[in-house]
Amino acid sequence: KYYLCYYLLMGIINILQSLPKTILSSVIATLIFFGVLFILLAVLLIKGLMVVEPNYSIVLTFFGKYVGTVRENGLQFVNPFYSKLKVSLRSQSVESTKLKVNDKLGNPIEIAAVILYEVSDTYKAVFDVTNFNEYMKNQSEAAVRHLATSYPYDNIEDEHAQITLRDGGKKVIEMLEQELNERLIKAGITVTEARISHLAYAAEIAGAMLQRQQATAIVAARTK
Repeated sequence: KYYLCYYLLMGIINILQSLPKTILSSVIATLIFFGVLFILLAVLLIKGLMVVEPNYSIVLTFFGKYVGTVRENGLQFVNPFYSKLKVSLRSQSVESTKLKVNDKLGNPIEIAAVILYEVSDTYKAVFDVTNFNEYMKNQSEAAVRHLATSYPYDNIEDEHAQITLRDGGKKVIEMLEQELNERLIKAGITVTEARISHLAYAAEIAGAMLQRQQATAIVAARTK
């Protein structure tokens, strides 16, 4: 087959050499034109190809206009003039920094939370907020701070408190998840799980509150 290609190429060269110069120049110009055209066409076709990985999507825009979102995995072909932006649909986690806030009774406490979330609406995530990851981080800290100021750390000072941050358990988590989803719906983000990862009195009162808890336990034991 190599000899066949060689003889074919030599035959084409001989034919071109036998042509008059005027015709030869026209043929060469035509070949160059179609060659450039073929290269441009190949570049456009390659630009229209894209690979969508599992749990990823690609947001398409056409000169600033939203066209749609491709979620189907594998090799896809779209209009070469579409702009493409990859968005992860995978479950992601973020841990808020340890926030120092006052609880409902004014006691300084430290609180942090771990939040699992995923993008459920790619249009809102890309176009309704500037940076949905940064938006997620800021709003999660705001929700944790609001939760901490809405309830007391424990019921030492308020024995009638039905919900406390320390003993609220599942109820506190449900309220945190609900507030997070209400805050993040604008960015097309859904919170799948939230957990308080750190909860303690601030260092400046931790010793005093520990003594108070111990004294309360002693009084309760003596009363019993």
